[in-house]
Amino acid sequence: MSSKLLKIIFSLLICQLAGFIGAIFNGTAVKTWYAHIEKPGFTPPNWIFGPVWITLYVLMGISLFLVWNTEIDTKVKQIALALFFIQLILNTLWSYFFFYLQSPLYGLIEIVILLIFIIFTMLRFFPIRPLAGFLLVPYVLWVGFAAVLNYSIWQLNR
Repeated sequence: MSSKLLKIIFSLLICQLAGFIGAIFNGTAVKTWYAHIEKPGFTPPNWIFGPVWITLYVLMGISLFLVWNTEIDTKVKQIALALFFIQLILNTLWSYFFFYLQSPLYGLIEIVILLIFIIFTMLRFFPIRPLAGFLLVPYVLWVGFAAVLNYSIWQLNR
């Protein structure tokens, strides 16, 4: 198998794995705790989250691959990749704080930090491969929406 093929497979799988781990933290909380807390009127139906996240993780995986597969091997690329993996870990941790700990406040704090790291990642990806940065735009928009939703849930349930 070629190096390029292995990189794309790894890039896609590592992002989907982050989503899978996050889903484990959701556990039964989606059907129990989350189903019974107050939510704002703009809360999407539960069925939408799976397809949206799968799509976002695919875009993230392609973005990761595009940067990783560039010919340059500099500190700039290393920092960009490190930021990507930090935000990927933060992405997974949000489910832990929000669902597993059942804490909209901790989730809110964490998602703000996540948003900052997504933006930093995008800013580092753009100069290396502009398409890689653009592929993260839907992700940052969705997480921004999720942050507003998280804030609203925290406000309604404190």
